[in-house]
Amino acid sequence: MKCHPESHHALREGVVVVSRRGQALRVLALLLVVYALPASLLSSSGSASVMPSATVALPVSQPPAGSVGPGMVAPIVIPPDPALSLPPTIAPSPPPVSPFTGMPTDLGAPVLCVKIDNASVARPQSGLELADLVYVEPVEGGLSRLLAVYQSRVPPQVGPVRSSRASDVELLANFGRPALAFSGAAPEVGALVDHAPILDVSAIARAGDYHRDRRRPMPHNLYGDANLLRQGGARPRDIGFRFGPPPPGGRPVPGTEVRYSAAAIGVQWVPEESRWVISMDGAPLRSASGPRPGAATVVLQRVSVHATAVHDAAGAASPFAATVGSGDAVVLRDGLAFSGSWSRPNPDAITTFTLPDGSPLTFAPGPVWVVLVPS
Repeated sequence: MKCHPESHHALREGVVVVSRRGQALRVLALLLVVYALPASLLSSSGSASVMPSATVALPVSQPPAGSVGPGMVAPIVIPPDPALSLPPTIAPSPPPVSPFTGMPTDLGAPVLCVKIDNASVARPQSGLELADLVYVEPVEGGLSRLLAVYQSRVPPQVGPVRSSRASDVELLANFGRPALAFSGAAPEVGALVDHAPILDVSAIARAGDYHRDRRRPMPHNLYGDANLLRQGGARPRDIGFRFGPPPPGGRPVPGTEVRYSAAAIGVQWVPEESRWVISMDGAPLRSASGPRPGAATVVLQRVSVHATAVHDAAGAASPFAATVGSGDAVVLRDGLAFSGSWSRPNPDAITTFTLPDGSPLTFAPGPVWVVLVPS
């Protein structure tokens, strides 16, 4: 039977329409899947897990590799969640610590050393409670004088400031070039200071940075502005102290005393404060500018002391306490006493403190007082 041409034409158009409609339906289905997929992923139950970069495919027949058939939906790749790929956390670096105290400090701040009067009429002094390190030295007439070192903390004023000694020049030779504040010096000592690695910030060199307290008698009334005096001083450097836990052993010591011929330096342990406090000539050492001075570690360093050709106004010979060499030492920390030795082979070298077996004799972190004990 023959098919009418018009019928034949209509049949072809119907096939085309159906084909186009099928293609449209497939495209519409694909769009619905694409738009519906993120919502379904977000609303999936807690029992289902979604990998950050999983490939999700609809359950349709598999096409040949590398092709997508007319009845297929292309796989959709879910990008990784940025929250699941954060960079690893880096622990912050520990803060720098002071070579004088073992405590955090700004290593860019300069070092100021101040020669402080310790005669009875000069007490209470100002600024000792903020010193990182204090040396007690023998001077003329069997008295004592202090050399206070400031770096971590700086008081507004320090004093009373007194004259320097030859012992200071040798003692500070391994500090780099610290600023040294003093009222003056004998000509022989002044010449040593001029040629030493020391920045002279004396009352002669920097008169404008000092003032006198008229309520006190001269010469025990000269005070310096520590913030001004320290400008230009060297940064702190290693002088040999080692900080850490106490070594094995040690004997309990509630207190002790070192005697010069006309002075007594006492040290007492205060358990409630976990520190040593200082006494001078049998009386508690106090501060005119803050709490009572004290230390986490007190070192009793036995040194050779001999008279020099320099004399004071009363004719007494100025002693020289040698801090280059070696000798016995007792380190007081944590209410305990540890016996050992010290060694410093030359002025530029650090001073090492060791136990009898040669291991380091460690200090407790915090302020340090060193008492030079005549041998």
